[in-house]
Amino acid sequence: MGESQKQGFQLSFNRFLRVAFQGSKVTSDGGLILVRELDERLGFSKLIAQHLTDSRGMNTKFALADLVRQSVYSRLAGYEDMNDAERVSQDPTFRLIGSEKIWERGAALTSRLQSFETELLTQDENLAGLAAINRELIAKAEAVDSRQRVVLDMDSTEIPVYGEQEQSAYNGHFESTCYHPLLMFNRDGDCLAAKLRPGNVHSADDWEELLLPEIERQQKLGKEVVFRADAAFAKPEIYEVLEERGVKYAIRIPANDSLERDIAELLPRPVGRPSVKPLVEYKGFLYQAASWSKARRVVAKVEHHQGELFPRVGFIVTNLTLPSRAVVRFYNKRGTAEQWIKEGKQAVKMTRLSCHRFRSNEVRLWLTIIAYNLGNLWRRLALPQRIRNWSLTSLQQRLVKTGGRLVKHARYYWLFLAEGHLNRRLFASMLRLIAALPLPDG
Repeated sequence: MGESQKQGFQLSFNRFLRVAFQGSKVTSDGGLILVRELDERLGFSKLIAQHLTDSRGMNTKFALADLVRQSVYSRLAGYEDMNDAERVSQDPTFRLIGSEKIWERGAALTSRLQSFETELLTQDENLAGLAAINRELIAKAEAVDSRQRVVLDMDSTEIPVYGEQEQSAYNGHFESTCYHPLLMFNRDGDCLAAKLRPGNVHSADDWEELLLPEIERQQKLGKEVVFRADAAFAKPEIYEVLEERGVKYAIRIPANDSLERDIAELLPRPVGRPSVKPLVEYKGFLYQAASWSKARRVVAKVEHHQGELFPRVGFIVTNLTLPSRAVVRFYNKRGTAEQWIKEGKQAVKMTRLSCHRFRSNEVRLWLTIIAYNLGNLWRRLALPQRIRNWSLTSLQQRLVKTGGRLVKHARYYWLFLAEGHLNRRLFASMLRLIAALPLPDG
């Protein structure tokens, strides 16, 4: 067994096999090169320079854009936090996605990246800048697929905490001590806005802070806006604000005795042998709750299932003019927002908010959202049709996690990638799709 750093190791079971370690030349995240090409096309560098302020002075070892990309791309590659920065700093992919300064020197280590995220980015103007970068990045992609109708889905979720963290609190619905962020998506899965909140707030708190600016933005572009949400957002003040702004909506409302009296004829089980297939009926009617200023349209869905004594009943308040069945089908698509939140938690570790300070955790939430959106834009804009339905986790495991070896020649760097899920043909097709995007470079 050789002991030299360059000699390698000889194994007894196969005398023709040698093993060597070349960590600075080998990568396990070669697929990130494609995301880096996309972010260049979307003008990510320009957005960073425009919205983030660097207060470190002139004598800095790492450019601001390099630190932002390392924070975002490490999350997109599935690294939960900065614990992996020591190893990632020498990974060829993370060196090459940055500026020329770090190609040889390496990316930032844990201590420098930590101070960047918890000190520089927590400044008020930079926290707001992260939100602006995220929204304008999506706006670049919206220019490619400019739909006349915009559908907005809003939902909250649970992020468990790790000990005594600022503003963490027990939430009775989730039965855990957590943070309770609010998130808003469009129909393509882009996370348009987010707000980290204490764990004990109501699900709909701060809805206007996220929703109203987006409605204004879309209506200035001449778009029709439609809003969907679950029963946590069944508030008369929300209906009134949406109606004043000409926004269509479909919001689930809790059942009560008055609503069930309006559909009394649908509640008894039909006479005869029970059907194996559920029997579904719909009814639309006008209803006015005591807290409402006027009557509104409510759509009911009643399902009778074999072996169940009572029907399953759901109510949706809406100002859509669609038939009742179409309203229910439209509302049910809101469930995809829950799937996108799940992808954010699994793929980019949205739940990894382990700082003590609330402000630092706000920064980390925004970094994971930007990472999520970069991955989702990659899926939307640069993937061939046959794999465009892959989840973000599948993209991470099958494309991002592509092994490669870096070789430096006199004038060029060569990154030799292993052919697996990501092969030469797929790589070339994605490059063509990115190059064809009608977006300005830089």
